[in-house]
Amino acid sequence: MPKSATPPKSFEAAVSELEAIVQEMESGNLPLEDALARYQRGVSLLRFCQGTLSDAEQRVKVLEGDALVDFRGAESGRDDDKAGA
Repeated sequence: MPKSATPPKSFEAAVSELEAIVQEMESGNLPLEDALARYQRGVSLLRFCQGTLSDAEQRVKVLEGDALVDFRGAESGRDDDKAGA
């Protein structure tokens, strides 16, 4: 399987590879076909990173919504127990 079709192992790996691609392309030393292949891989990595960040954002929103409500409820319950004891 060619490298361009290989999914990244993690968000951090994708960012690292994307940074390397940007450096290669900025050097101006790549032949046109190689530059196009790197660009295509970069777009794929960028989409992967955007999707990963979007998923993480949704998870945080869920955690903030549920955890904060539950945490405050649990905290006030504990305070009531201490006050009544």
